[in-house]
Amino acid sequence: MALSRGLRCCARVFSWIPVLIITSVVLWSYYAYVFELCLFTISNTLEKVAYLLVFHVCFVMFSWTYWKAIFTPPASPCKKFQLSYSDKERYEMEERPDAQKQILVDIAKSLPIFTRATSGAIRFCDRCQVLKPDRSHHCSVCEMCVLKMDHHCPWVNNCVGFSNYKFFLLFLSYSMVYCVFISASVFRYFINFWVGDLPNGPAKFHVLFLMFVALMFLVSLMFLLGYHCWLVVQNRSTLEAFSAPVFPTGPDRNGFNVGIRRNLQQVFGENKRLWFLPICTSQGDGHYFPLTMDI
Repeated sequence: MALSRGLRCCARVFSWIPVLIITSVVLWSYYAYVFELCLFTISNTLEKVAYLLVFHVCFVMFSWTYWKAIFTPPASPCKKFQLSYSDKERYEMEERPDAQKQILVDIAKSLPIFTRATSGAIRFCDRCQVLKPDRSHHCSVCEMCVLKMDHHCPWVNNCVGFSNYKFFLLFLSYSMVYCVFISASVFRYFINFWVGDLPNGPAKFHVLFLMFVALMFLVSLMFLLGYHCWLVVQNRSTLEAFSAPVFPTGPDRNGFNVGIRRNLQQVFGENKRLWFLPICTSQGDGHYFPLTMDI
């Protein structure tokens, strides 16, 4: 018991390593850009001020969205999806699998549950003792059922789902903007250092390395953000893209696709002015999602 508790504690500590890596790289990029490039290398005052203003806007938005993606707790099913004491007792005392399935079917009749397990049974989590709402899954890392679970992301050390999917998308978006701006504004000085037009010094290493790191992350983010934009437009989670949700009529990857506009509104809300701010504007409570057949 003590050994397993110690291992879990170590796992929690080590799970923050990817976040610390990202944080360290970003803090170094702040020093390299603000001090080594803008303050020590750029001589034109107007250019220096313009770069610093735009950079700090990008940096603040990146930091804000990253913070929200990390520290927004995953949403779990509400109490009405949990078995009552009498239902739980009846379910556990019943030894016949078919009878257990029927008990869950009877309980689910009063709940907005439309998806099924691959066997056709009501989806039930034995660990959390809850009937799983549509699109929810049990995360073995977080040890809980997560509403509209997309995936568990080690880079934010959090489960990405209904409560923070918008923040995760904005984090990817502002990370890409951050890298694009750094690459574009550093490029001229990168070339000057590379060909020897600027003197050697500490700034040379920082500017050259900054360019390489920004481009490396930019390429990765382009693919990752592009994939998640496609998922949003299709109204699928990463899990649903790999394994189609099962309905009483069978598997259907497009079962929750209600059109591009409504798909976007489910994640970002109806007020477009708030789409690009890490403020919770997603529609619904994560327990029910309109179906394609409802259109």
